[in-house]
Formats: sequence, structure tokens, C-alpha cells
Amino acid sequence: MGEFSRLTGVFFEPSKTFADIAQRPTWIIPMLIVLLSGMGVMTAISQHIGWERITRQQLETNTMTQRLTPEQKEEAVARSVKFGAMQGYAGVILGVPIADVIIAAVLLGIAGGIMSGGMRFKQVFAVVCYSGLPGVISAILTVVVMFLKKPDDIDIQNPLAFNLGAFMDPATGSKFVHSLASSMDLFMIWTILLIATGLKAAAGKRLTFTGALVAVAVPWAILILAKSAIVGAFT
Repeated sequence: MGEFSRLTGVFFEPSKTFADIAQRPTWIIPMLIVLLSGMGVMTAISQHIGWERITRQQLETNTMTQRLTPEQKEEAVARSVKFGAMQGYAGVILGVPIADVIIAAVLLGIAGGIMSGGMRFKQVFAVVCYSGLPGVISAILTVVVMFLKKPDDIDIQNPLAFNLGAFMDPATGSKFVHSLASSMDLFMIWTILLIATGLKAAAGKRLTFTGALVAVAVPWAILILAKSAIVGAFT
């Protein structure tokens, strides 16, 4: 399959596409597309919403920051305005590749090691990179929503109503429950299913799709529970 066929096949023929990716694992093109989409979101945030507005929203909703003096809050806002865009872009450029490497290593240990899937790291890493393509659709929709709404009406933590947390008020309910509900995201579930499909393709008969899905879903569940517990305790 050519690169364009792979990029579209991930959405329309995932089993066939990931079988091809497993035979000839590549990752540069999907990685670049995901990085560019993430940088596009950061640009839209900087130009349409502004880091000052984002920081003030976060200070208002975080119970820990209520203890700060007005002077300390203004210092936080000033730092965000000065370094927010830089940190956002760095988070995309560095965060996406590092996260993909860590995810691939964990999945290789579980699916390839514990479950005896027998796949190689390069195969798993390619699967993870191509499985991130639904995030590009999410990024495009996020930018569209940003420019359709007024800046003050945008919840930067939940710009799209594709998860349960979008229908909850974090200011009045449990932070833990809200974070957990926000993690039940349509695009994340889509990504998990794609990764499981890719792992099954790389492992062949050595691993069932159910086994591959468990290998992906269990560490993801542990991660979101840990994240939600931290959010509930410190925000």
C-alpha cells in the first residue's frame, strides 16, 4: 500500500491497512501529520483565545489556586502570556513522540512479552503512530469550534462534546468524576480500537483481537484512574 492508501485505510479498512503496516512498519508521515495538527491547535489557541484568558479560567476553577493572593495570580497570568505559546508548542513537538515511544514500549511488554505476541518494537511503534490519526480529526474540529464560538464561551479543557465530561459542570461536581468522564472520549476509544487492531495484525495468530484489546485497555484504564485521582486531590 502507498502512504496515502495507508492514511485513508486506517479509517476505512483498518484490518487490511495494519496488516500492511505490520509487514513494512513506517511512522514518519503519520507522526508529522499529528504534530502539524497539534501545532495548528496551539496556533488557534494563541490567536483566538489567548493564554491570558486560559490562565484566568484555570485559576478560577482550580480550588488550590484560590489561596493565591491577587498579586500571585497576576504573576501567574503574566508568566502564561510570556511563555504559554512556547510551552504549548514544545509540549506538542516533544510530548507526542515521547508519549508514542512510551506507549509502544508498554504495549510491547504486555502484548509482545506477557501475551507472547512476538511483535517487534518497530511494528508496535508504527501501529501507535498511525492509530493517532483520529486525533487529527479531533484537532480540526477543535479549531473549527474555536472560531465558531466566542473566546469566553470555550472550555479549553473540553472544547468538543464528544465525552461525558462535556455535559458536567466541574465547578459544582466531583473533580475526580469529571476527569474520569472527560477521559471517556470518542476519539480516545477510537484510537484504542485501532491500536488493538494493529497489535492483532502484527502478532497474527499468536494474539486474538480480544487479547490485543485487553493489552491496550488495561494500562489506559490504570492511567486515567491515576490521573483522575490526582486531579481530584489537587485541583
